[in-house]
Amino acid sequence: MSADVRHVADGTYLVHGGQTNWVLLTDGDAVTLVDTGYPGDRRALLDSLAAVGSSPEAVVAVLITHAHNDHLGSAEYLGATHGTPVLLHEAEVPHARGDFLQQVSVGTVLRNAWRPGVLPWTVHVLRTGGARRHPVTAPAPFPAGGALDLPGRPVPVHTPGHTDGHCVYHLPDAGVVISGDALVSGHALSRIQGPQLLPDLFHHDRTRAIASLDVIAGLEGDLLLPGHGPAHRGPVKDAADRARERAF
Repeated sequence: MSADVRHVADGTYLVHGGQTNWVLLTDGDAVTLVDTGYPGDRRALLDSLAAVGSSPEAVVAVLITHAHNDHLGSAEYLGATHGTPVLLHEAEVPHARGDFLQQVSVGTVLRNAWRPGVLPWTVHVLRTGGARRHPVTAPAPFPAGGALDLPGRPVPVHTPGHTDGHCVYHLPDAGVVISGDALVSGHALSRIQGPQLLPDLFHHDRTRAIASLDVIAGLEGDLLLPGHGPAHRGPVKDAADRARERAF
């Protein structure tokens, strides 16, 4: 699979993997990589870095929205091979390390196999290594308190629900919110397009996931870069409000 790299804002690129997105924040050839796709997306991930004039060695840090296999896939590879720091919210660090798992179970997937899209999605997960654990040996919490000293100057914002330590990353100067799985614009199992929560089976705590939409609604911006689906342009508040309406 080749990289589908979209230049969406100054120094900001949304990359569509097989079914999961990641984001590149550039400063010269230095990059902050937000999420890494499935393990099977690695070639596309490396190609996306080359497409923006960078390389794995120039990745200053990997920021992870949450430690699900389709976002964590190449984090350990980058950390072990290139010494790249892998940073998350402190509540998500043990999840990335593999101390516990807050992810949809095989049993839940099987019970939902009758739903449209579930079987093709499951085949994709299996083919891209998403059914196996891919822990990170030395994940670390990002420093608390405002913007991170990384390309893009992302500001972590805790948005629990999908997992306990899920974070979105706000780029206030660019008006961008990198929303991970707290707010998406599409998914292989969804029958609708546009701002929405993921289907219920994917959330560790759906009530908290809905509450976190209020947090996202409070972030200034007009460009949403989700973990699944295309970039969404328009007030982030309106996107969060629309997703809340659709959740009930």
